[in-house]
Amino acid sequence: MSGVNKVILIGNLGADPEVRHLQNDVTVANFNLATSETFKDRVTGEKREQTEWHRVVVWRGLAEVVEKYVKKGSKVYVEGKLRTRKWEKDGIERYTTEIMADNLSMLDRATGDQPTPQMQPQRTSNAQPAGGNMASEPMGPGPDEDDLPF
Repeated sequence: MSGVNKVILIGNLGADPEVRHLQNDVTVANFNLATSETFKDRVTGEKREQTEWHRVVVWRGLAEVVEKYVKKGSKVYVEGKLRTRKWEKDGIERYTTEIMADNLSMLDRATGDQPTPQMQPQRTSNAQPAGGNMASEPMGPGPDEDDLPF
């Protein structure tokens, strides 16, 4: 039996997306998505909130929609797969785990004259450009590894 690699998130962008236009008119966007959950502290009984940050990558048509309509604070629904990639910087191998999104929906209400676009899932056999290697085209390390809480 084969394994399952599926991620579903609903959260808010922590900053405007980073968008790049690669060769052959391929667009890629990445953004950091915050998801939060509340829980009751067992010792104090206080309500607490835990926030997790996720690095999300979208390609092609979804990236173009993200470039036009998604910004810091936007609430989005994301479906995709976990991918870990590595790159070398200053002679040190670094790793990051990202969500390679193949479906994205904006959950904010449309404002003014701008309607919320309906996005169809991006179905490709591989979420990266043909012939591309994610490790050879790093999009940056994401949050500074020294600032991680673990």
